[in-house]
Amino acid sequence: MTLLVTLAAGLGAVCRYAVDEAVRRRTTREFPVGTLTVNVSGSLLLGLLVGLTSHHGLDTSTSIVLGAGFTGGYTTLSTWAWESLALAERGAAGQAIVYVVGSLGLGMLAGAAGLGLALLG
Repeated sequence: MTLLVTLAAGLGAVCRYAVDEAVRRRTTREFPVGTLTVNVSGSLLLGLLVGLTSHHGLDTSTSIVLGAGFTGGYTTLSTWAWESLALAERGAAGQAIVYVVGSLGLGMLAGAAGLGLALLG
């Protein structure tokens, strides 16, 4: 199980990099839209996994590999915190506040939406 979680986390990290780079190439703003996209989509996936495990019998081992492994490697708290501080240090305190509050709010909404999607099936 540990090896599967490790492999899934590595795959999640590669996917995080790919999504972040794809979003960055399409935006010109210094606002960290890539990390926001990654963390919100990861929250959606984690909510879906919780719902599938709790209400549809998704195997617990699969849930652990995908939840702790893939989404753990895919999402990033440390980059989010660093980017939040970097915005504030550059004098963009308003953007930093929007990023912090927006990330938390959108992440919670995305997690709830993922759970809701699982409950539909």
